[in-house]
Amino acid sequence: MDNVTEDDDDSVTKPLGRCSVIYYGVGHMLNDITASCWFTYLLLFLTDIGLSPRDAATVMLSGQIADGFATISAGELIDRFGHFKLWHGAGSVLVAVSFSSVFGGCIPCKIFGTSSSALRTVGYSTFAAIFNVGWAATQVSHMSMLNCITLNSTSRVVLASCRNAFTMVANLSLYAVAFIIFGVTIARTHADIENQYRWIAYLSIFIGCCFVGIFQLGTKEPRLKVGVQGSNSSRIAWTYWFKRVLYYQVALVYVLTRLVVNVSQAYLAFYVIDDLQMAQSAKALVPAIIYISSFLVSVILQEIQWTGRFLKAYYSAGAIIWIFCGAGILLLPRSMSAFMYIISIFIGIANALMMVTGVSMQSVLIDTDLNGCAFVCGSFSFLDKISCGLALFVLQSYQSDSVIQDSHSNHVYISVTRFGLGLVPAFCALVSVAVTYTMKLQPAHCKPLMEPLLI
Repeated sequence: MDNVTEDDDDSVTKPLGRCSVIYYGVGHMLNDITASCWFTYLLLFLTDIGLSPRDAATVMLSGQIADGFATISAGELIDRFGHFKLWHGAGSVLVAVSFSSVFGGCIPCKIFGTSSSALRTVGYSTFAAIFNVGWAATQVSHMSMLNCITLNSTSRVVLASCRNAFTMVANLSLYAVAFIIFGVTIARTHADIENQYRWIAYLSIFIGCCFVGIFQLGTKEPRLKVGVQGSNSSRIAWTYWFKRVLYYQVALVYVLTRLVVNVSQAYLAFYVIDDLQMAQSAKALVPAIIYISSFLVSVILQEIQWTGRFLKAYYSAGAIIWIFCGAGILLLPRSMSAFMYIISIFIGIANALMMVTGVSMQSVLIDTDLNGCAFVCGSFSFLDKISCGLALFVLQSYQSDSVIQDSHSNHVYISVTRFGLGLVPAFCALVSVAVTYTMKLQPAHCKPLMEPLLI
C-alpha cells in the first residue's frame, strides 16, 4: 500500500509533458472566442441595431447574472459527481447552439411579428442567459479540472499559462474573422449589421468547436486525487473555504483582475472609434495587438519555475503596468491617436501577467484540497460575472448622458467610454496590488520543468 501511495504521489507531482499541457490548453477555445465577441462587440452590436445603451446593458447584465448563478450550481454539482469532460462537452454544445442566436437577430420579434424595444430586449436577454449557462458549465469544469490533473505547482501555472496563451489565440482568431467581415461587407441597414455579426458568430463557433474536439480526444478524464498528501476523501464543505483568509484575498484579486480585462475589453472598440475617431479597422487591429502581446508573454511565462513570491511579483508588475496604461488612455488626445497602438502592447503584457498569475493563485489556495476545487472556481466566477455585469450596466446607464465632443477638437473630454477603459481598470489594478501584498502564498509539490513546453 505504501508503494502504491508513493507511486501515486510521484505521478501527480512530477512535471507534465508538452502534449498533455497543449491538449488541456485548447479546451477553453470555444468559450474564449465567444466571450471575446461577447465583451468586445455585444454592446456595440446592440446599440448599432437601435437599442438604447441602457437596454444593451440590460442584455449583458442578464447574461452575466445567469452565468454567475450557473457557475455556483455547476461548481457544486461537479464537486459532488465529478465527470469534468462530460460537463465540458455539454456546456460546449449549449454554447455553440445558443451563441449564434445572440448575434443572429431577435427570434421572438420574428415569431410575434413585431420589433418593439421591450420585446427585442427580452429576446436578446433570453438567449444571452442560455448562452452564459452553457459557458459557465464549460468554464468551471475546465478550470477545476486543472487542479486535478497535477499537484505540481509549477505545472499548474504552466497549464494556466497555456490556457491563457490559447485564449489569446482565440481572441486573435475572432479579430481576424471580424477584420475580414468588416472589410469585405458594407453595413447600411440593421439587417446588414445583423448579417455581419451572424457570420462572425458562425465562424467563431466553427473554430472553437474544432479545438473542443481536440481537447475531448486528447485529454483524459482526471480522477480526484483523494488520500494524497493528507486530502480528505469526503467532499469539502463550503464553510471550510470561508474560514480561510487566503480565500477572500484570492477571490478579490481574481474579481479585480477580471474587471480589468472585461471592462477594458468592452469599451475598447467604443474608445478607438468614438473618442479617438480612428479608422473602422482599428476596432479589430487594436485588440489584435493586445492579444499578440499577451500570447507572447503567456508563452514566456511557461518557462519559469514558480514560487509564491514570483506569483506576487509578476502579478504586481502587470497591475502597475495597467495603471500607467490607464493614465495614458485618460490623457490621450485625438491628435495623438496613433499612440494607442503602443499602449495596446503594454495592455497585452499587463493582461497576461495578471491573468496567468491571478488564476494560478487559485491553485495555490486549493493545493491538495481537490474535493472542493470546483466550488472555489465556481464561487470566484460567480463574483466575477456579477461584478462585471453590474459595472458595465452602471457605466452604460450614463452612456447616453455623455457629451459629444466636436469632431474637429483635440480637447480631451473624459467620456464614459474613456472612464470605463482607463480609470476603472487602473483603479482595480491599484487595489489588487495592495491585496496581493498582504498574501502569504506557499505553493507545495514543486518539481522543476525538465524541458520548455511551448518554445
